[in-house]
Amino acid sequence: MSADHQTLALLLFSVFVAVTLGITTWVSRHRQGSAEEFYAGGRLFSPMENGFAIAGDYMSAASFLGVTGLIALFGYDGLLYVVGFQVAWLVVLFLVAELVRNCGRFTLADVVAARMRERPVRIAAGTSSVTVSVLYLVAQMVGAGSLVALLLGRTGEAAQAWTVIGVGALMVIYVSLGGMRATTWIQIVKAVLLLGGTVVLTALVMVRFHGDFDRLLLTAAERSGHGDAFLAPGLKYGGGWTARLDFISLGLALVLGTAGLPHILSRFYTVPTARAARRSVIWSIGLIGGFYLMTIVLGFGAAAVVGPDAVRRSNAAGNTAVPLLALDLGGGPDSTAGTVLFAVVAAVAFATILAVVAGITLASSASVAHDLYASLRRPGGRQRSEVTVARVAAVGIGVVAIALGLLARDLNVAFLVGLAFAVAASANLPVLLYSLFWRAFTTRGAVWAVYGGLLPALVLVVLSPVVSGSPDSLFPGADFQFFPLQNPGIVSIPLGFLAGWLGTVTSPELPDAAKHAETEVRSLTGAGAV
Repeated sequence: MSADHQTLALLLFSVFVAVTLGITTWVSRHRQGSAEEFYAGGRLFSPMENGFAIAGDYMSAASFLGVTGLIALFGYDGLLYVVGFQVAWLVVLFLVAELVRNCGRFTLADVVAARMRERPVRIAAGTSSVTVSVLYLVAQMVGAGSLVALLLGRTGEAAQAWTVIGVGALMVIYVSLGGMRATTWIQIVKAVLLLGGTVVLTALVMVRFHGDFDRLLLTAAERSGHGDAFLAPGLKYGGGWTARLDFISLGLALVLGTAGLPHILSRFYTVPTARAARRSVIWSIGLIGGFYLMTIVLGFGAAAVVGPDAVRRSNAAGNTAVPLLALDLGGGPDSTAGTVLFAVVAAVAFATILAVVAGITLASSASVAHDLYASLRRPGGRQRSEVTVARVAAVGIGVVAIALGLLARDLNVAFLVGLAFAVAASANLPVLLYSLFWRAFTTRGAVWAVYGGLLPALVLVVLSPVVSGSPDSLFPGADFQFFPLQNPGIVSIPLGFLAGWLGTVTSPELPDAAKHAETEVRSLTGAGAV
């Protein structure tokens, strides 16, 4: 890339960083000592503001970079991510949003602990939430490394490593200084920028093809080298029974995983009422739905305009398809318009990564402080200690995410997020649904549901082609692959629900009918909600 690309993109990115740091500094002047202020922003956000923030949290590097890259490389099969990410919000809207807002306070564990013994439940749910958050953070770190390699024209490990470290440092600053209030406003600014940039790129793609979507698809199929197979199922997930099971497994994880993501669940606590939480979800569904429809155009546009071969040469996983498309739509590397458009898209992608990692880090540090640490210490001066621990935890989580991000830098970011969704659907969703809807659910059932989904999901990923046994693995030189699927959801999700049921029916503890009745009334009416 030319020096103009680098200078302009870095300038725009620096402007966004300066603005967000200004927001964080401004917010840090407000009182951040209470847990409610730090974790939930004082519950003062409107449904529209929270809807934009949820959309900002959800429209991550996996969406903007990874999904479009998968569509550009694999055509129809890449659309599964678009469908799965969008359909998942119906589960959130109808089963989770209002009930979680009424029953909880700051985290997933609050909902479960409302009718169980707190200590074992909080430790289990906190461990699961941190695991999911770290997996999700790794995807954002990988996206940051891919983008800076393209931006600086360097594919060396050093450039990517320093980028990942820089993103990690910024996310720790956002969370430790600004808490939920700063993170939410950063998400809102980022959502507006991302939606605006996506609208412009989509319009330019359609102008290039004179508004003819059929012509766009046919050109993409022609340039793909696969012909009509590019527009039909099976290019990525049609190579036999293993690939087809992988397809089903991924679909289950995407549709069911959103309702178990800690950083999404924590968003429902930033509004004053359950009605506001539901309206937030409706806002976010509209924004996210429009965004994913545009990623379809961008993915096929990258295949038609840039070509899959050029995308692969830049990044084997396809993570740089959108910036390359922007460069071409603007007139190419030597044009002023191409330079400007590339720089804007690169800056928006960086903004996306920064904003999402801030939200995830806040949710995971809240789980460490509010669930894990608070369960392992005596209850004295808990709120002030929790906030301090949360700030320290943000640093530790950032270090872990940086290390794993460097290790997984050659994997597609949408694929990595798919793994996070699989773990969330396996460990968090069963315990959440059982707690809300099963009268006989017990503490043992809750603990078994979490670990019964979490441990199989992690073990199956370690024993899968993701980690070893193929040239694209994390450790291509090793081979301890025993599980043939890349996505564990088809096995681990049923195991999570089965373990929760088995733990409950074998538990000597009698379910507390009074607490269940109280939780049911509270979840449905909001009576007694915080």
